[in-house]
Amino acid sequence: MSVALRGLDEPQLVQIAARLAPALRAGGVLELRGDLGAGKTTFARALLQALGVDARIKSPTYSLIESYRAGPLDIHHLDLYRIADPGELEWLGLAELTGGTSLLLVEWPERGGGALPPADLQLRLSHADPGRDLVAIAMSTAGAAMLDEWNPACAA
Repeated sequence: MSVALRGLDEPQLVQIAARLAPALRAGGVLELRGDLGAGKTTFARALLQALGVDARIKSPTYSLIESYRAGPLDIHHLDLYRIADPGELEWLGLAELTGGTSLLLVEWPERGGGALPPADLQLRLSHADPGRDLVAIAMSTAGAAMLDEWNPACAA
């Protein structure tokens, strides 16, 4: 199951991220894929704000992980751009960050190799003229339920 949206400007991307928030209330693993500047961090920041994070939302490019609490949801935002080897993730304790009401947002998941838990939902962002394209792909039964509840097409 997948959905593709084309030619999104930044306000539309932010609106679509905000519409995803309710579908993530049970937690899960969300991968954000795309080239530099494709909108991954913009999407993640808008999603975190819509989930109720009222703290300053920093990009985890240098810290690798930023964690937040929004209601009953523990949210862990990872940016693996600077990872050279998946073994570097061992010290993050990824197993303890998933399950229950935890949400794992992972930018550059391809750099994490097999060290990451399987994704429920994968978002592929790419540059388009004009704006950005977004393809959302359900990677699990939970991801299909998220995608069905989200229905991003009606936000574009």
